[in-house]
Amino acid sequence: MLILLIVLALFGSLASVSVAVLSKQRASVMETRIQTFRNRNLLKDDLSVDLDIAFADRILKPSVERIANAFARILPQKSIADVQQQLTMAGNPMRLNTFLTFWAVAMGTVVFISVFVFTLDMALFPGKILIVAFLLAIGYVYPRTWLKSRVKAKQKLVLKALPDALDLITTCVEAGLGLDAALQRVADNSEGPFAEELTKMLRDVSMGKLRREAMQELGERIGVEELTNFINAIIQAEQLGVGIAQVLRVQSDQMRTARRQRAEKAAHEAPIKMLFPLVLFIFPAFLMVILGPAAIRITEAF
Repeated sequence: MLILLIVLALFGSLASVSVAVLSKQRASVMETRIQTFRNRNLLKDDLSVDLDIAFADRILKPSVERIANAFARILPQKSIADVQQQLTMAGNPMRLNTFLTFWAVAMGTVVFISVFVFTLDMALFPGKILIVAFLLAIGYVYPRTWLKSRVKAKQKLVLKALPDALDLITTCVEAGLGLDAALQRVADNSEGPFAEELTKMLRDVSMGKLRREAMQELGERIGVEELTNFINAIIQAEQLGVGIAQVLRVQSDQMRTARRQRAEKAAHEAPIKMLFPLVLFIFPAFLMVILGPAAIRITEAF
């Protein structure tokens, strides 16, 4: 009887172990299948999300980032900082990576053209070397020249709008408004880059930045000497406790005087600038009109 109980106990133990192992294997198989199904769904969802993204965001932007990062490793950090500052002064017409990509593409295009010029004739002569050097200089300088032209165009618009804006600020302050309210009035009633930069400065002040720091950043973003002098005068007046209206009146008079001097300078430079088109284009046409009939008659006479 004891032996029978032992046998039954061993048989039950073996059976329970076998069932546990089989169930564990079956559970592991089921878990593996479920995990595979989940991974497949996640991969499918990722693919669907990627396909939902626009082509520019999936392909173009990563390509631009890679090209910009590769080109940034070659350039000195000082050049990159200068480009970033000029982009800020130009009103951020594009991002830094976009400009670096544009610069790299321009250089690559010029290098390709230079290689093509050399492959036309393998003989090296000074003329071809000069052409290649000229092309390389254009590829390197043109993007920076374009950016500087944008900066100068913005500064010219700011210089044109600055005297009238300063007169309006002076009038508003003398009428009883505070300096911030006067600047806001000018930003609301004006258009152009100066109004946009003024609105940005006032937004920084409303977000908690000191007005002194915000105005200094305004001067750095625009880079006009007259505006920088005006900002320094305002800051010094606040620090010394001088009346703002008096300082604004003096700055307004100086700004109008500077505008008149620039106009007189441009008027004095006009005859010299007109000399080259006169000599190159208008005088030859006059000579052809005047001497042409005489030359025809002389040739007919002989």
